[in-house]
Amino acid sequence: MSANTIEINRARQSFAGVSAIWLFGYGSLIYKVDFPFLEQRPATIRGWQRRFWQGSHDHRGTPEAPGRVVTLVEQPDAVCKGMAYRVSPAVFEHLDVREKNGYLRFTTRLTFDDGSHGEGVVYIATEDNEAFLGHAPDEDIARQIARASGPSGPNSEYLLRLADSLRQLGDDCTHTFAIERHLKTVPFDDE
Repeated sequence: MSANTIEINRARQSFAGVSAIWLFGYGSLIYKVDFPFLEQRPATIRGWQRRFWQGSHDHRGTPEAPGRVVTLVEQPDAVCKGMAYRVSPAVFEHLDVREKNGYLRFTTRLTFDDGSHGEGVVYIATEDNEAFLGHAPDEDIARQIARASGPSGPNSEYLLRLADSLRQLGDDCTHTFAIERHLKTVPFDDE
């Protein structure tokens, strides 16, 4: 599948007759909220874990030196904490462009902090997109992040802002925090 998913997403779901829908953010959508929303609430989704397995050729890296950003990977017992935003469907005109590098919109069930539930949409970069990088040791991921930079800034900024945001949400994402520790403690000189 092409990394550019704009038109695929626009054909995937119809929001006809819908005035607002929940959007679940688990990566940069937690801290870089460059879209209008009607409401925001901490939430979780089940069966998914956050992983730095998606390449970033357009925001936090380049085609020649991609960065790494998060996607969700299926894991039956996992719970992924993030932020839910109730948005107008018009917001997807912007978000489909922002999330175009391999991310597809999927419907998901959200659980809010008060125990209530809602249906929403989440962007997930699946392993069949050409920007998917997959698993690597945490130290190797940190090394790639330390060296990558793109139009949206250094890849390390993405990692550090996400880690801070997850702490503020009370999330203990061992994957993100392990990569952050490597980034902060290991010198990554060019080899």
